Amino acid sequence: MKTTVVGISDCQVSTDAAGELVTYALGSCIAVSAWDPSRRVAGLLHYMLPDSTLDSRRAEQNPCMFADTGIKALLDNVARQGADRRRLVIMLTGGAQVLDPQRVFDIGRRNHLAARKLLWKLGVMIAAEEVGGTVSRTVRLDVDTGRLSIREGGGTEKELSPRVGKEAANGLARAGR
Repeated sequence: MKTTVVGISDCQVSTDAAGELVTYALGSCIAVSAWDPSRRVAGLLHYMLPDSTLDSRRAEQNPCMFADTGIKALLDNVARQGADRRRLVIMLTGGAQVLDPQRVFDIGRRNHLAARKLLWKLGVMIAAEEVGGTVSRTVRLDVDTGRLSIREGGGTEKELSPRVGKEAANGLARAGR
């Protein structure tokens, strides 16, 4: 299997049926996975901060650092590969309180809320999420099947199962899931 690593403040898209997208050390950051079951297009975003207005110059240089600009980039990139927003299976992971146990900055929760708000505004439904807690996560997205597996620091790997709407459900049925 060909593994494409998605770094911090990075977004990758693949149509390689033998591939997977993986991101490591997801603490307060959020990973947004997008998969079109009909076209077998997968995308994974790993963003750090909720709002690009915190540093507009930095957002221009790297839009994937922020929820608002990164999610738009992810959706645009999967669409360029033939994905349809109505079929996308979107899953969120991360948003832990790893370095801020007193919740002074509460970046994990703010990152999660930013993703939910933006996706809602864009009319894109979230099929599943595993957010919060106090440990980091590794996330793997299988390009062919759309399976999203999560491994918490020191734990075992588990699959995050999506709840999807009609368009995505039809695509999942055609994909054999």
